[in-house]
Amino acid sequence: MSWLRPTGRPDRPSGLAYGGDYNPEQWDPEVWPEDVRLMTEAGVTLVTVGVFSWAQLQPEPDRWDFDWLDRVMDLLAEGGIAVDLATATASVPNWLAAADPSVLAVDRHGNRIAQGGRQAWSPSSRTYRRHSIELVERMAQRYGDHPALALWHVSNELGGHNARCYGEESARAFRIWLRGRYADSLDELNRAWGTAVWSQRYRSWEEIEPPRATFTGPNPTLELDFARFSSDQLRDQLRAERAVLRALTPDVPVTTNFIVFDAGRNMAYSTWTDDVDVIASDHYLGEGRNAFEETDFSADRSRGLAGGAPWMLMETAPNGTSWRRINPSKRRGQLRRDALSHVARGADAVCFFQWRAARSGAERFHSAMLPHAGVDSDVFRDVVGLGADLRSIAAVAGSRVRPDVALVLDEVSWWAFEGGDHPRNDLRLMDAVLPWHRVLTALGLTIDVVPPSADLAPYRLVVAPQLYLVSDEHAARISAAAHAGATVVIGAFSGVVDELDRVRPGGFAGAFHELLGIRVEDVWPVRDDEAFAVTGDGWSGTARTWAEVVRLAGATAAATATDGDLQGLPVVTRRSVSAGTAWYVSAWLDEGGLRGVLTQAAGEAGATAPIRDDHRLRVTTRVAGAREYHFLINHGDTAAAVQGSGTDLLDGSVHTGRILVPGGAVRVLEGRLDRARIQAPVAVRKG
Repeated sequence: MSWLRPTGRPDRPSGLAYGGDYNPEQWDPEVWPEDVRLMTEAGVTLVTVGVFSWAQLQPEPDRWDFDWLDRVMDLLAEGGIAVDLATATASVPNWLAAADPSVLAVDRHGNRIAQGGRQAWSPSSRTYRRHSIELVERMAQRYGDHPALALWHVSNELGGHNARCYGEESARAFRIWLRGRYADSLDELNRAWGTAVWSQRYRSWEEIEPPRATFTGPNPTLELDFARFSSDQLRDQLRAERAVLRALTPDVPVTTNFIVFDAGRNMAYSTWTDDVDVIASDHYLGEGRNAFEETDFSADRSRGLAGGAPWMLMETAPNGTSWRRINPSKRRGQLRRDALSHVARGADAVCFFQWRAARSGAERFHSAMLPHAGVDSDVFRDVVGLGADLRSIAAVAGSRVRPDVALVLDEVSWWAFEGGDHPRNDLRLMDAVLPWHRVLTALGLTIDVVPPSADLAPYRLVVAPQLYLVSDEHAARISAAAHAGATVVIGAFSGVVDELDRVRPGGFAGAFHELLGIRVEDVWPVRDDEAFAVTGDGWSGTARTWAEVVRLAGATAAATATDGDLQGLPVVTRRSVSAGTAWYVSAWLDEGGLRGVLTQAAGEAGATAPIRDDHRLRVTTRVAGAREYHFLINHGDTAAAVQGSGTDLLDGSVHTGRILVPGGAVRVLEGRLDRARIQAPVAVRKG
């Protein structure tokens, strides 16, 4: 926990931080000492305090009340529990919204969002900015030297609900942003946006509005620039609060919690990373039985944003949530598997929402570390058990995950890909990306999910499942990786448009034509009731949803369509380039097809994987110097094994040659695992 400021209790053990959101303002003060006692019993070392407490701290415009928070901070300090103190700017008090409704966001249809939920403020509101900064100043002045303070927590899930505001305050700020982006030139903006289409040319900046509701889809570049602007407005709030904290408490680290699931698609987090001292992310499990697969992806994305450094799991649920269509409770052992999956993939902190289950309000049925059933419950026993686990594996703190693959993900491309007026308008980026991640993980590989601006030199295998929009600079970086010796695999409908969402000339995939040695002559959206067979060298699969008409221009066909309208045409291509290779997958393949392609590519890249007997046994390695810590997490119901030797830090057992992991169990092995090179599929020769 080197990114936490040391607190006033040096006797507290170092290692992995453990805790959650603590909302003492929802409870009578008589409960607070019991909370601290039970936190200590559970092994809690860090709590987030004050996230939604603005109305308690400033009950009236000219009245402040910090007495209750003073007592809470003192109690936590006495208990040796560090505090991640929120700036409390996440939701405005009612008196502020009533005094100046312009602080509230406006939706695309012109409706002002009502106060009464949370995070209803507009990121462009000058009134909100002024009042929020005053609050941050008071918090920093009062608690900057408090012995419990270890970390500042700016706002909460910035943009989780208010990522887009279409009101007049936002329109004013958007015009200022556009003047900066286009060098104060309307001619430049008109060229960039292609306003000759549909008579959209602008004569003055005042004519420009946010992409509000229209009969048809809005100008796609206007929509894209507004998404960029909206992310930047939220980042500016982060920067404004951070500037105050830096000035008044320069020795206290600062973070904010990124959303790496669902609504997190609205923020360009890769542009925010320099504004925090540690990456902190929130993740809540999906509904499906295999939701752990998306958990792995989100954790790999958090690590990618952190540049491989340790990061924080700031929020997750100890049991069910309360806001999905179905909020299933976790099965026995699932809390442990889920939490340690994040640690396996680089988290040095596990924090839950929330400490004590709320009796009232919108989150009264959201699970908590201390549930409504109290201490005599499976959930609390699991919470205590996880605290013990984290103490047992404290040595992994500060170590880094050893990755095998870079998976390139770009937020701006995500926005553009899911925009309107495309050949097929129901495509979702995660439907394109998650299957690739799932197959690579099943092969035993560990994936860094990184932005295209990342350094790709360390990776022998680089995949970009969906990169619809790519700048010349980022396309050149990917090409350079291949020329330097990497195996690069690019997915369908990638390199199609430039950073302004303008179609590149010369056929689709224009940004990568030269690298790939192909020409994508046309796209071929596949009807829902259609599919076609694809055959490669030693593998076969099925293509659905999306395909393309590909012509070879230096590449060779690695797989072809064997029936349907595209019969005989290349579906997967390969081209040798300098020291590396470049592959193109021009259709959405089923898991069998993807496994065939990616196994070939991984084998060609010289990738190795642990030797195990079940792909549901997740194996991830963290390294610190000569020490290796192998997380073996079995998501299956039956035992699985991996070859290697070492000591399980969780139970002290010693293993030689073969490590057996019971169904649903976890081991954290300090030692060595045997690895083998991934072998490409072998074609079956007939006759």
